[in-house]
Amino acid sequence: MAEGDNRIETAARARLGQGFLTDAWYFIALASDLKRGRMQGRELLGDRVAVGRTRGGEAFVLGDLCPHRGALLSAGRLRPGPHGDDVLQCPYHGWRFGADGACKAIPSLASEADYDIARIRVRRYPTAESQGMVFAWVSSDPRFAGEPPEPPPVFEGVVGGAPKAVASEVFDVHVDHANVMLVDPSHAPYVHANWWWRSQRSQQLKSKSFSPSGAGFVMDRHPPSKNSRPYRLFGGEPLTEIYFGLPGVRYEHVTVGRRQLLSLAFLTPINETQTGMTQIIWSDHPMASLVGWFIAYGAKKFLEQDRDLCRIQAKGLERDPSFLWIDDADRQARWYLALKREWLEARKEGRPFANPLEPATLTWRS
Repeated sequence: MAEGDNRIETAARARLGQGFLTDAWYFIALASDLKRGRMQGRELLGDRVAVGRTRGGEAFVLGDLCPHRGALLSAGRLRPGPHGDDVLQCPYHGWRFGADGACKAIPSLASEADYDIARIRVRRYPTAESQGMVFAWVSSDPRFAGEPPEPPPVFEGVVGGAPKAVASEVFDVHVDHANVMLVDPSHAPYVHANWWWRSQRSQQLKSKSFSPSGAGFVMDRHPPSKNSRPYRLFGGEPLTEIYFGLPGVRYEHVTVGRRQLLSLAFLTPINETQTGMTQIIWSDHPMASLVGWFIAYGAKKFLEQDRDLCRIQAKGLERDPSFLWIDDADRQARWYLALKREWLEARKEGRPFANPLEPATLTWRS
């Protein structure tokens, strides 16, 4: 590296791997995965949550700790409430909480007349279903009891009925590092080297146009790269648009005439050192039904390879290294940091988010 080369920037590790974005919708599950009358315990942004669906069909995400003695509500059970709605019953003393987070009953009380039990609450994460997916709003205020100021995201290309493939993995890194991987354009020949995808020998020089969009950026619609072999299965002249946005969503929307394929990836922070990754693929192209098994295999394989790489990276990050940002190859990673910084500053200052990016054309080899 020549001294004074202004195309290479050293970034302190402190810029990555700290904190989470709040006041945002996070992907929780496919709607079909939440069964009526069942719940489970999870971690979401470092907090314990109970995720489930009442017998009446309402999806919910609530704080998982009973305020009485700290037992996990998810270890209890859902039971019919006094007004026909299900309540979560704590396994320790039977305290019951509604899907709105309010306490509905304390069985051990000799008389409830002396207590306003509705003032006792567990945290409620507003929950919404959209396009067959369940999202939870994570507010910066744990006491937030209203409704989110915006609906959950809607994506073009959710077509063809049920998803053709669903794959999920846990990455052993902070969501910042997972997001940087999600937007990285040059790791595929190394992490995802497969006979059916691409190899190190098949790398090509690529130049793509990008534009700011929402709380992210989009790679403008273009023909897929010639070394991306699976696109050939769809015939015709496919065009693809790739988008990334906060808090951690990436999609690739492919059109072949009137037919579509959408590969949608969500990152959901579990805690400071783990991030959930879910990839969902829809398509109404006849070929997608014929090779659905191959699409599912490819999605699973890609996530496993990314998972393994994150495990390797996590061991390196234990030594707290600095990072080298190479010009265009790492520009999208730097864009992510700029977007995150603006997100945090906008919420701190109580103003709308203002996308700080400008249109650009990037060139790299992959």
